[in-house]
Amino acid sequence: MKRTNFMLLAIALLLAILPLLLPAPNGLKEPFAGADDQGMNAVTTSNPDYQPWFNPLWEPPSGEVEGLLFALQAALGAGLLGYYLGLRRGQSQTRQQDRVDAGD
Repeated sequence: MKRTNFMLLAIALLLAILPLLLPAPNGLKEPFAGADDQGMNAVTTSNPDYQPWFNPLWEPPSGEVEGLLFALQAALGAGLLGYYLGLRRGQSQTRQQDRVDAGD
């Protein structure tokens, strides 16, 4: 069991560190730029006269605030997903225990 945990930890660390050590693909200046920025750059490169259909209602004051909001959204989603999976597992275990108790 300990060896398995060690291997999982080593793989997780490798996956976290490896992208930072590898060179940027296709010579990107900002390899970790968001998909929104990369998409906007691709559209303006291919069609300089493009006009957006709408503007955002609110734009975060800085990239740090935008990153914070994204991280909070990800944490909230992970929390809800974890809660749901835990709830379903608990319900499943309760049903199994009820079947075992009914069989006695």
